Amino acid sequence: MRVAKLSSMMHKYWWKILVVVLLLYVGSYGFLVQVPNPPGVPLQQSIRNLFFHVPMWIGMMVLLGTSLVYAILYLRTPSVKYDIYSTAYATTGITFGLLGITTGAVWANYQWGQPWSGDPKQNGAAIALLIYLAYFVLRGSMTDDEKRARISAVYNIFAFFMLFPTLWILPRLTQSLHPGGQGSEGNPGLNPKDSTMAMRSVMYPAFIGWTLLGVWITTLKIRTQLLIEKNVSHE
Repeated sequence: MRVAKLSSMMHKYWWKILVVVLLLYVGSYGFLVQVPNPPGVPLQQSIRNLFFHVPMWIGMMVLLGTSLVYAILYLRTPSVKYDIYSTAYATTGITFGLLGITTGAVWANYQWGQPWSGDPKQNGAAIALLIYLAYFVLRGSMTDDEKRARISAVYNIFAFFMLFPTLWILPRLTQSLHPGGQGSEGNPGLNPKDSTMAMRSVMYPAFIGWTLLGVWITTLKIRTQLLIEKNVSHE
């Protein structure tokens, strides 16, 4: 009986167990794995921030993309559930974005001598986050639930597609301290030539682990909000 119960729990919570295992691996081996230190590029140990900084942006894109999907679903079939899901994923996504820009500033302080240098990638990230923060201001400015959900869903679509010019397109068209700017190869946020096979063995699990953690946090927020809505409807 106990074995069957344990097997059932493993089947139900396997992905949460995976989150814990992956982040324990990243948080331990990430500080032990050998990192490159190419001549003329004093990365030293700061490159280990790659396991924390970049996954925040990857997680943010996944979470905000999921929020976009539920916003579209709400516009097609208005439902309180879709609005709750969309808002919850947007909240966690923007939190990951704030963590991404913070870890980036810490890295920049060591690598470029100051936390904020007005780099196009930094400025674009700040603009993208401000656009999404306006999403929450917009929601807070309306009291009618249906109107708030509908307008928020429309704005959510606009905000998501503004991520592409601010984070991925414009930084590639200008000179940037990030790899992948004008005149260089690779993506502005991640250049494969800057990492080794050993680093990628930590980096890819970090992408999965941090993103799944964001999903886990969001599901808890959704469950809480659904319980609140249920209690309000019974009053």
